[in-house]
Amino acid sequence: MSDAAAVPAAAPAPPAPPESIPWLGLAAVLLGTFISTLNGRLSTFGLADIRGAVHAGFDEGAWITTAQTCAQMLVAPFAVWIGGMFGPRRALIDSALAFAIISLIEPFSTNLPMLLALQFAGGLASGFFVPLTLSFILRNTPPKYWAYGVAIYALNLELSLNISASLEGWYVDHLTWRWIFWQNVPLALGMVGCLHWGVTRTAPLPARPPADVFGLIFGGLGLALIYAGLDQGNRLDWLNSGLVSALLLSGGVLVAGFIVHELRTAHPGVNLRVAAAPPLPRLLVLISFLRLTILSTAFLIPQYLGAVRGYRALEVGQTLIWIAAPQLVFCPLAALMLRRTDPRLVSSIGFIFISLACLMVSRTLTPIWNSDQFLPSQLLQAVGQSFALSGILFFAVLHLRPEDALTFGGAVQTARLMGGELGVAFVATFTRMRSQTASNLIGLHVQTGDPVVVQRLGAYAAATARAGDPGSGPARAGALLGGVVRSTAATQGVIDAFVAISACTALALMLVVAHKPAPLGPASHRPLFSPREADPA
Repeated sequence: MSDAAAVPAAAPAPPAPPESIPWLGLAAVLLGTFISTLNGRLSTFGLADIRGAVHAGFDEGAWITTAQTCAQMLVAPFAVWIGGMFGPRRALIDSALAFAIISLIEPFSTNLPMLLALQFAGGLASGFFVPLTLSFILRNTPPKYWAYGVAIYALNLELSLNISASLEGWYVDHLTWRWIFWQNVPLALGMVGCLHWGVTRTAPLPARPPADVFGLIFGGLGLALIYAGLDQGNRLDWLNSGLVSALLLSGGVLVAGFIVHELRTAHPGVNLRVAAAPPLPRLLVLISFLRLTILSTAFLIPQYLGAVRGYRALEVGQTLIWIAAPQLVFCPLAALMLRRTDPRLVSSIGFIFISLACLMVSRTLTPIWNSDQFLPSQLLQAVGQSFALSGILFFAVLHLRPEDALTFGGAVQTARLMGGELGVAFVATFTRMRSQTASNLIGLHVQTGDPVVVQRLGAYAAATARAGDPGSGPARAGALLGGVVRSTAATQGVIDAFVAISACTALALMLVVAHKPAPLGPASHRPLFSPREADPA
């Protein structure tokens, strides 16, 4: 027998994993964060229809949207750990499939407890989307695509916030409220397809560190309790409510215990040193500030159009859609600028535009405005929001190592949700208090017997008296004058809120300008490209 024959045949090499398609991966990023934000906003706009379907009152129904977002906060630390252990691809595909199934059966809920349980389960599934899709940008795409991925992430946040009213109104008017949930099914399945073909399969870690069960539970539960307290605070009058006080206090204690434990344990579930390393804390604060400014369109404009002008959800959506549409143009423009200029410049331009847009509204808003008057300022704000969020996120990316992407994604999810909830709490409470103050001040000048008031009531009575029943005029005149006072006070509250948001935006701008320039690339690949380098693609 020859020597050649004695040599055993070499084992066939394992097949190489299929090439991933970066743009499909970026589509998964878009769909994941789009679904996460859109579902919460649709539930908010369609809350009255959902409450009616399960025979829930106002107070009980207020927990429908809270249940979903609390679950997203609860699962955020677990999402970071599971993504690190098993890879983001597997975790995202499984969670997207679970979310599609939950969304399919949720409209068949027969009572409020069943609906709340399904909302909570859907929040647990969708809570994986934002932390893990952000990490995909850094770990599974070439560096030249990172700016585009970040811009797409910013695009979908703006888009989902501002088209939700249109979608909800169209579903209710032309189909059924059940499509508020059913629209998630094709979106989640599309996300699964993009992940399957667009993200490379990664093997789980061969030597998995022990799970930090204590830290993950304390961190997630603490954040969820704080969020619930903030979400219900305006309805229950904040610290005057024992429930709100208990939620905030217990959540704060759990989060404090979580931080101490993670800093001392040998195998932390979440690497807090990454989130605490400069400049990420300041950037996370900026993301929270930006979520507050976004509410000037996502909350204040619907508040004004609904309370003062009596618009329905579909009519409100026709206004907000013109804020969302320009994002499709300015998103790629923001990405190109991020590739060739300092991200601080891009985000500074964005914050300046947002501040100017808020001041434009605050200086000219009156109770007779309709949706068309908002268009110039909101087109300016649409540009600003795209640039500001894209610039902040990309500035943070340039300070990261790709292996820290999961922790960064979890931190962004926490800042996004908590900053948004703080913004909602602040804007809603501030608007309510300023409206009450304005109503009291206006009421001081509406006195019985005052010649101007008598003249106004007489004009109202003459205009509203029924034919053959002149005695109906005075009663209608009083109700009409009361409505004028309420709408004027509500308008003043919205104006004051726009001024406050503009001031917050100016503060955020100072934080951006005062920061040192970003490095030329992430820490472990520096320099990957020059900020002014032309895109080789």
